[in-house]
Amino acid sequence: MPTFQPLASSLQPEQAQPTLSPLPPLAAYIHIPWCVKKCPYCDFNSHTSRDALPETEYVDALIEDLEQDLRLLDDLPIRPLTSIFFGGGTPSLFSAAALDRFLQALNQRVPFADDIEITLEANPGTFEQAKFRDYRLAGINRLSIGIQSFNAEHLKALGRIHDDREALGAVDMARRAGFDNLNLDLMHGLPNQEHAQAMADLDQAMALAPEHLSWYQLTLEPNTVFYSRPPTLPEEDILWSIQEAGLQRLAAGGYAQYEISAYARDGRRARHNLNYWQYGDFLGLGAGAHGKLTNASGQVQRYWKTRLPKDYLNPDKAYLAGSKTLDTDELPFDFLMNALRLVDGVPSAWYAERTGQSLEQIADTLNQAEAKGLLEPWRQQLRPTERGRLFLNDLLEMFL
Repeated sequence: MPTFQPLASSLQPEQAQPTLSPLPPLAAYIHIPWCVKKCPYCDFNSHTSRDALPETEYVDALIEDLEQDLRLLDDLPIRPLTSIFFGGGTPSLFSAAALDRFLQALNQRVPFADDIEITLEANPGTFEQAKFRDYRLAGINRLSIGIQSFNAEHLKALGRIHDDREALGAVDMARRAGFDNLNLDLMHGLPNQEHAQAMADLDQAMALAPEHLSWYQLTLEPNTVFYSRPPTLPEEDILWSIQEAGLQRLAAGGYAQYEISAYARDGRRARHNLNYWQYGDFLGLGAGAHGKLTNASGQVQRYWKTRLPKDYLNPDKAYLAGSKTLDTDELPFDFLMNALRLVDGVPSAWYAERTGQSLEQIADTLNQAEAKGLLEPWRQQLRPTERGRLFLNDLLEMFL
């Protein structure tokens, strides 16, 4: 059974380093692994089920999982949760009562920030008006709706269970239920998609005036149906034209890009995702969930949970599947692969604050990246250039 010590006591005396003050912000990710149907492009930990979902048993397991995670924080200062994210899978398959029971149990054990952001991923076709209203009453204050496209043919090609009418209806129901913070997930570069069709999708999404848009290109990931049987995707020149025209449309529509595929209106950035990119800490709860925690010396531990739902729910199985404490030479890449996704990057001082390491230790590589035009002058802000964002993998490889 995988085990590891509370983070505050995991260092040997000779490893002691200066204490981090303050510790990084703390969030929580909760994975609900079930879907009505597995989409052919999806490489997430999602599983279809013909039977009734074991809501009660799964929430019980989440609470036990939480108890074990909290032992990792023994002797560390208490940090309120700044955000909670229910991801999947399709979390909107769970009832509001089940999610409310878990949120109450979580809040009894960990304080919530006064302005906490609580996001639920929801797919059109999996809820109705009353369910949305109950989610809002349970404390969920942000929805991320998996639209993907408003084109009926493209939705069918993507294996989605909803049509274009249900996509529009989902946004309307969310607004009627009182949600004033919505993200819409939208994909481009879809099978046989033309430039005009991609722009029509984007125009329709912006017409609905969500506070946030996640707009990203379809990629063929290993261990998916699309990877084993690739569909016909647009040519490279069409993909580039879609990307360039889309960026212009989004900017003109008041959606400011702040990350590779994230766009916000009126500053309504996704706080939970920002915490990832800014190298914050997060509890990872549920089947296949990943977490990251930092101790007072800057030692970073990443861990992951048992992947299969049946194993996660088995009382004889451990929730924890494995963990890794990052070596000092792994920290630069781990930090920068998140921070450099942000258009504005992060303050340079955060590197020391969130890793316990001096930025001077990687100064030579930073200077090389700056000389290649991939990184802005870095003494105050770790920020990629426009070229650095386009060739982010090349930039990050310099720190491996």
